[in-house]
Amino acid sequence: MSRKFLFSVFSVMFLLAGLALSAHAGKPAGATADIVDTAISAGSFKTLVAAIQAAGLVETLKGEGPFTVFAPTDEAFAKLPPGTLDALLKDKAKLQAVLTYHVVAGKVMAADVAGLKSAKTVQGQSLAIDTSKGVKVGGANVVKTDIVTSNGVIHVIDTVLLPN
Repeated sequence: MSRKFLFSVFSVMFLLAGLALSAHAGKPAGATADIVDTAISAGSFKTLVAAIQAAGLVETLKGEGPFTVFAPTDEAFAKLPPGTLDALLKDKAKLQAVLTYHVVAGKVMAADVAGLKSAKTVQGQSLAIDTSKGVKVGGANVVKTDIVTSNGVIHVIDTVLLPN
C-alpha cells in the first residue's frame, strides 16, 4: 500500500472522527455512539474503519441494527500475508464479503456466547464458536468483549477472519 494512499485514508478518518465527535457533543450524557463512531474513537481500528469506508459499508454499520461486530485490531490486519489487504482494497466485492463475515445480525453479548457453537454471519457463512479455552470465534481469540454501541455491540478479535 503506498504511503500517499495511507496518508489519504488516515486524513479522511481523522476528518470523520472530528465530525463524529462534534455530532455527539450535543447529545445527552449516557448516549452511546454507533459502531462506526465507536471504532473511530477507539483508535485501534484504523485499518478496519478504512476498509469499511472502502467497501461502502459505513451507512449500513451506522444503521439501526442491532449488529454484533467481531472487530479485528490494526495488529490483526498487520498479520495478514503481504499483499492481502491491498488486494482486498482493490476488490470491493471481496472486501465486503470479508467485512460482513465479521458481522452477526442481532446483539450477541459475551454472556450469550456460552451456549453457542456457531453464529451465522451477515455474509452468509457461519463462524465456529469455541469456549473451551477462553473464547474463539472462527479461530480468532476474542480479546475484549461487550463494547456496547447505540446500534449493537463490538467484540475485539486478534485475527482477521477470511471466509471460505
